[in-house]
Amino acid sequence: MLNLIQTDETDRVVERKDIPLFDNQAFREAVINAVLHNYWVGGNEPMISVFSDRIEILSRGTLAPAQTMEGFYQGESVPVNDKLSEIFLQLHISEKSGRGVPKITETYGKDAFSFRENSIVVTIPFNRIHAVGNKVGDMIGNKDKIIDTKKMLNARRQRIITEMSDNPNITIAELISILSISETAVENNLAFLRTNGYIERIGSKETGYWRVIE
Repeated sequence: MLNLIQTDETDRVVERKDIPLFDNQAFREAVINAVLHNYWVGGNEPMISVFSDRIEILSRGTLAPAQTMEGFYQGESVPVNDKLSEIFLQLHISEKSGRGVPKITETYGKDAFSFRENSIVVTIPFNRIHAVGNKVGDMIGNKDKIIDTKKMLNARRQRIITEMSDNPNITIAELISILSISETAVENNLAFLRTNGYIERIGSKETGYWRVIE
């Protein structure tokens, strides 16, 4: 899957900023998981569908019988296809650590996963850049249709914005506790929101506060 690199020319002074359309590591882990946990006995292969605003990676079947939902999100590895898992391990394509699901949820939240009756789907939204005037676009539009990009944020990033609106002095430690994710995941989400013009930090790290940009 080719990941397009976009150039952010917004307020450019000295250098441009290259921003990928989606997170490569999360996409890679989603594809590996889809192949490893696919119900191959049924004769159907995993499927990758590309839409205008997202990629969907579908694997046939459901969670392994011994797998719990809590364990799944925590990265506990319960192989569906033991032999295939061994081959992937020997080829260093995957690991026993089960880092794939946590990587996806750290980047896109638990809402990235959709559990259907006979399949599991991972949705990876595109991080598109749209300039309107001198600011990263709050709107994507043409003469016939305008879409508010803020509605395209995943649930975790929307939650961060909500928490900052309610408490501009909220700390990273408090966000870690509220969202139940790692410090790295919080920092990555804050970086995304700041880069794309959703929030800004006013003042210093110790005494400043967050401002949500309307």
